[in-house]
Amino acid sequence: MDYQQCRKCVVFLSDFGTVDGAVSAMHAVADDVDETLRLEDLTHEIPQFNIWEASYRLIQALTYWKKGTVFVCVVDPGVGSDRKSVVALTKSGHYIVTPDNGTLTHVSQEIGIVAVREIEEAVNRLHDSESSYTFHGRDVYAYTAARLAGGVISFEEVGPALDVASIVKLDLVPPALKDGEITGNIDILDTRYGSLWSNIPRSLVLEAGIGYGDLVDVKISYKGCIVFGYPLRLCKNFTEVGMGEPLMYINSLLNVGIALNQGDFASVYHIKTGEGWKIKIKKHL
Repeated sequence: MDYQQCRKCVVFLSDFGTVDGAVSAMHAVADDVDETLRLEDLTHEIPQFNIWEASYRLIQALTYWKKGTVFVCVVDPGVGSDRKSVVALTKSGHYIVTPDNGTLTHVSQEIGIVAVREIEEAVNRLHDSESSYTFHGRDVYAYTAARLAGGVISFEEVGPALDVASIVKLDLVPPALKDGEITGNIDILDTRYGSLWSNIPRSLVLEAGIGYGDLVDVKISYKGCIVFGYPLRLCKNFTEVGMGEPLMYINSLLNVGIALNQGDFASVYHIKTGEGWKIKIKKHL
């Protein structure tokens, strides 16, 4: 198989935050491998241990980067355990260095993964870090990503090939339209503003005969229990409803979003995100 050539660019994502030196240490390791690499950060503000959000943030930003970009995704509550460390090559031509714990879920479903290799730590590990078991982001992932991006190793030299179908996936249900009702996941919360972002695309909304200005029956549930169930108007912008009132809109990824005009929908209605959180919408009759 001909593999996509790597760019000399590494993009980091983690739940480390930036109040200590963890992120800087990953950058330093990559810089030591090849000081000509471009080192960027996607975010380090993933809620601690939240694999679902890490998976989503990857898909939110990955395709805007050029092919060959190498991503380091470290949200790893199982660090030091027997979970695998892998490098995945996506159909879009991007590389992701990450624990095999579900962080590849959204990318696998929405873009596709063509190859996965397990990181052979005997070769691809920071020198003299063998006794460290709890900072694979620095010792394994940043080091391997930099060697890959810098051309020190090829994708084949990362380690043995794995069956793509064997990677760990979270419970992500694809959006579907049946009998005029669309079902989907609550993918993420726009945390700064409290808006809800679903995985229901605009194309299914149109297929269901829902247009701007229409009232839409919205049901949000967690593990089968309804948390929110009211009709909302599909609006082009937030000002089409009064301040503090809820609405449905199409977000920047062209998926269905739910918000309060100048308010925090998630906090007011106690909505969260991840496995078990579902949304159903249907044109109000």
